[in-house]
Amino acid sequence: MVVHSGTALIDPNKIFEKILLSNGMRVADLGCGRTGHFVFPAAQVVGEKGIVYAVDVIKNVLESIGSLARSEGYANVHTVWSDIELVGKTPIADKTLDACFMINVLFQLKNKAGAVKEAARLLKSEGHLVVIDWARKLGSLGPADEAMVNPESVVSLARQENLRLVDKMPMGDYHFSLIFKKS
Repeated sequence: MVVHSGTALIDPNKIFEKILLSNGMRVADLGCGRTGHFVFPAAQVVGEKGIVYAVDVIKNVLESIGSLARSEGYANVHTVWSDIELVGKTPIADKTLDACFMINVLFQLKNKAGAVKEAARLLKSEGHLVVIDWARKLGSLGPADEAMVNPESVVSLARQENLRLVDKMPMGDYHFSLIFKKS
């Protein structure tokens, strides 16, 4: 079983409880990163009948996730290469996902609006978009001040895509979390 030390900063299970993630759901971690911090815990929750798409633009990140999924027996984890800033380019069908996660991703993107629009395209009606990003640095961890994402700007982008804010909370001392639901 994959265990992540990063749960001290961001605990995926707290988010899963908030959005009622359950067996059989289909979700995507957009910008999943090398560790699969949300990928593998989500794979456990959605079970064999569910699917977790690990989406990233860096191919060797996806190779690492795929290798770990195979070695740990996660047949429900599917790696997907995509640039989430390009709307319509992620090879997952429209309106098929119960949840999309963007964890420490938006601060890295130039086209934040495109990424939010892409997530909205993938979500079913009443599906959730979860955005967690840095609220402040932790030593050398986290983005430069000018790259920090303003939560209110994310709310504004989401509103443009018919995503309504349903929960907003700090995620530890260094991150904010925003949970949206698609109308």
